Amino acid sequence: MATPTLVIGNKNYSSWSLRAWLYLKLNDISFDEVRLPLSTSNFQNEIGQYSPSRLVPVLIDGENKVWDSLAIIEYVRRHYPTSVAWPAARSDEAAALSAAMEMHSGFGALRSHYPMNCRLEPFAAPLLQGVETDIARLDQLWSERLETSAGPGLFGEWSIADVVFAPVAFRIQTYRLPFSPPSQAYVERLLQLPPMVEWLAAARAETEILPAGEWAGFR
Repeated sequence: MATPTLVIGNKNYSSWSLRAWLYLKLNDISFDEVRLPLSTSNFQNEIGQYSPSRLVPVLIDGENKVWDSLAIIEYVRRHYPTSVAWPAARSDEAAALSAAMEMHSGFGALRSHYPMNCRLEPFAAPLLQGVETDIARLDQLWSERLETSAGPGLFGEWSIADVVFAPVAFRIQTYRLPFSPPSQAYVERLLQLPPMVEWLAAARAETEILPAGEWAGFR
């Protein structure tokens, strides 16, 4: 079987790319990586040959192209040997699916005001409009699961839900956003995963600057 190729954006900024990349890494799946820096002429010239949506990430597996981070994760779960999946218990699966989709489509203030930027020196950012509601909801969601989880993840062993929340861990680290001690401990466990450490080192070595990915207070 040919090695799949994952096309991603900047590791410093592309939270969507991180999810697909992390899922492949956690499952020890070999893949080739193509990095196209966002908002560059190189990206515009090359992305069309890889992605029908002209967005990253996209997985190229033989003749198959899969785009959108959750679509990639689900495709890999179905067609490759994986150890990280949805929780086995039906009630946990229901909660994990709901939490992952809520993250995928929600938390707009957190996304827009606090972009993933691994290269920034961590600092206590002010809480901009609407983000306190997002923080409270996310903290509630995590805390409820962590009360009954044996860890390290929200549902015991690491699951797809944890992969979906991985970019938030970088945001919390960068902007020192206020979360409860159990949630902070969960963030630390995510950040200590070897692939997350690898991603962070690569992100901090990048030199491209994407204005839209810099914190609003610095623009």
